[in-house]
Formats: sequence, C-alpha cells, structure tokens
Amino acid sequence: MYDTAILIGRFQPVHNGHLALLHDALAAAPQVVVVLGSAHAARSPRNPFNWQERAALLREALPEADRARVHILPVRDYFDEPRWAHAVRIGVQDLLAQQGGTAPERAKICLIGHFKDASSGYLRSFPGWQLRALDRQTDTDATALRTAYFSAAPGHAEVALAQLQDELPDSSLDFLRQFALRPAYSALQDEWHALQAARQAWSVAPYPPVFVTVDALLRCRGQVLLIRRAHAPGRGLLALPGGFIETNETLWQSCLRELAEETHCDLPPDVLAQAFQTVRVFDHPARSQRGRTITHVHFFDLGDRAPPPVLADDDAAQAEWVAIDTLAGLEDQCFEDHFHVLDSFLGLLAPIQGED
Repeated sequence: MYDTAILIGRFQPVHNGHLALLHDALAAAPQVVVVLGSAHAARSPRNPFNWQERAALLREALPEADRARVHILPVRDYFDEPRWAHAVRIGVQDLLAQQGGTAPERAKICLIGHFKDASSGYLRSFPGWQLRALDRQTDTDATALRTAYFSAAPGHAEVALAQLQDELPDSSLDFLRQFALRPAYSALQDEWHALQAARQAWSVAPYPPVFVTVDALLRCRGQVLLIRRAHAPGRGLLALPGGFIETNETLWQSCLRELAEETHCDLPPDVLAQAFQTVRVFDHPARSQRGRTITHVHFFDLGDRAPPPVLADDDAAQAEWVAIDTLAGLEDQCFEDHFHVLDSFLGLLAPIQGED
C-alpha cells in the first residue's frame, strides 16, 4: 500500500478509461492526487473544458465515499517539460503538506498511468515515484470522443452522444448534453472544422508539413501590443501580431510586414531596428493545433515614447495596447502558447519554488 497515488491527465472529457485508472489509484492508496493538465488554457478543440468543469466531472463520477479521498491539483501547460514536471512535483508536495499525514519527503508515492503514445513520455519524469503502467482500459480515447462530439451536425449533438454512451459515465454525458446548448459549443465546432479543413488541405503533402511563423512583441510604457484574432483557429483570442513567412522574405521582413498588416503600426523600419532587443524561437511540438509550427518572436522595447496608434486589419479583429500588469489575469484568453511567450519575455508568473 502506498501513502498517495498520483494520476495525471487532461481528462477532456472524463471517460470510462480515466475512471478505470482512477479506481486503480484509489485501490492503491488512501488518497489520490489528480493532476489536471492544461489548467488555465483558453477553450479549444483540444482543451474544450476548463479545469473546474473537469474537476466536477471527476468527482461526480465517483461514489460519495471516494470523493473526499481525491484531491485536485490544476497545473498549467508550460511548453517546457522539465519546468512542467517540476511544477507538478512542487504542487503535489505542497498539497500533501496541507493534508497532513506522512511528510511529503517520506511518503510512498505511486504514479498511475498508461503509455498511450509518445505524448505519454512525461510518466518517466518523476524519479522517486513508483510508476504503475497499466494496459489500455477502453477501446477509445478522449481524442476520438472529442472528434465525434465536435463533428456532429448542427443541432445533433445528442445523436453523437448516443453513440458514445458506452464510453462515458452518466455525469459526463449529462454535462456534454448541457454544454452543447451553450454558445461555446458552436464556437468550438467552428474551430474544429477549420482545423480539419487545414489538415485536409495538407494531407496530400509527401511528408507532414512544418510551418514557420513570426510574431512581434512590442513593449511601450508598461504596455504590450496585442490583437484579437479575427478567424479560427483562436477566433476572438488575444495573440501577438504575426503570421506565416512568405517564400521571398527574411524572418525580419516577415515580422515587419505582419506587424503592419495586422495593426497598421506606422513606426518606420529604422525606429523598429533601434528598438529591437532580441529574437527567440518557440518550437514545442504541441504548441499549435495547426500542426508543427515553429515561431520566431521579435522583441521590441519602445521605451518611454508614446504608444503609436494602431488599427486592426487583415487577420486581426482588434488591436490594442494592453497593460502588462493585467496580463497574468488574461491567461485563459490567450491563443495557443502566446501567454507563455509573453511570460518568457516579461516574467508574468511567479517563479516555481526551487527555480533559479
């Protein structure tokens, strides 16, 4: 018997395979910590439900007697596996310390999981926790469930759910029925279809495409320039001005062009060159649902000059200067990994305990 069992996942949505793993965890230890990944991400076809909704689904699927034994730990994506694993470990330690009992540093901990594919490699990131790798628990997975749910014809979500009833607990089915009545469901369906169309367009390529993009991060008087995306994917979400490079451009030229097209920022190239600080590459394989996308973020510091006027155009529905001290509260409104890009340059998040 272990002191604590750990179960890590996104649970998008909670299905019977997840519950089989959770029941195994409950049999292995008197208390279970469920780590909910992608905790503060904006809604998307990959992460359609927020962590509070998923926590409620997990608890509602359990007998009353087991609910008090399960503790929920929401953890954000960092697009940096060592940092994410460190955040999980520190979060678990802090949660166990709050619960009392065996001191976290002496507790016997087991990690329950299933090696679904290459994305499950994180299970090996926790030395000191005993890994219990279990076989696949059901014939489907959350990706297939989301595909069936979001591909349903308008007004026919119930038909799709009827075909999934053997894969989902009643609490998840009830939640998905109610969610299908909300505007968020229609918006996510639009996002799903846009992504499918893009993948279909590239399906004839002889090998999986790798996309190269640029983004511009402009800081000025304690503000940064952001847009609201006009189109799916990420319609309405906050993002840095940017886009795909063109074949006849350098990265620098693409960055300036995208900045001008989306914001009509009229700063001359020589002013931008003087304000330029650095460029960083963001290339996490899962950073974009559009496929493998590598972006080059150009950072400009305009100092104390007045923020230049901006006007949204092209792929931007809105362009605005946003106070840096408000960005930490906007994480769930940011497109893909753009919040973490901003954090990389601006230090929006408090350091995790033990970080330099």
